Amino acid sequence: MAERADARTWMNRGIFMLLAFMIIVAQLVPLDMRPIGWAPPDLLLVITLVWVARKPHYLPVFVIGFLFLAADFLFQRPPGLWAALVVILTETIRRQNREFRQMPIMVEWGTITFGVIAITLVNRLALFVTMVPQAPLGMTLIQMIGTILIYPLVVVIAHFIFGVSRAAPGEIGSRGQRI
Repeated sequence: MAERADARTWMNRGIFMLLAFMIIVAQLVPLDMRPIGWAPPDLLLVITLVWVARKPHYLPVFVIGFLFLAADFLFQRPPGLWAALVVILTETIRRQNREFRQMPIMVEWGTITFGVIAITLVNRLALFVTMVPQAPLGMTLIQMIGTILIYPLVVVIAHFIFGVSRAAPGEIGSRGQRI
C-alpha cells in the first residue's frame, strides 16, 4: 500500500533535486576552456547512491529515472543507457535496504563499489557493442575510482549537513508508518 510522504520527506526530495540541479549546472558551465587531464567523480551518481542507501523513501524511482535521463540529454550521452543502469543499481540497493541498516560502513562502501564498477563496465560494453564513440578508458577508470573514493565523504556530508542517515531498525515515520 502506498504511504503518503510527510513534510520532511518532501523537503529532502527538494534538497536532493536542488543539489542535483546545482551539480548539473556546474558541469555544464565552462570555467576553463583548456582540457583537463583527469575526469572528476560523478557527484550526481554518488549523492543518488547515498540518498538511496540511507533513506530510500526520499527518492522514488521516477525521480531518479527522470533526473538521469535529463542528464543524458544535457551531457549528450546515449539517451537512457546510463539512466537505466543507475535505476537498476538504485533499485537493487533499495531492495537491500534492510541489510544496509546493520552493515558497517566498509561493507556498505564495498557494496556500492561493486555496483559502480558493474554499471561502468556494462556501460562501456554497451557503447563498444553499438560502436558509439567513448571517452578513453583511462579517463573512465579515473572517474570511476574518484566516484568510489568520494563516497564516504558524501556519506559524512549527507549525514551531518542534510540529516540523511540510516533508518534504525523499527523506525517509524511521522504518521506512524514503518520505514
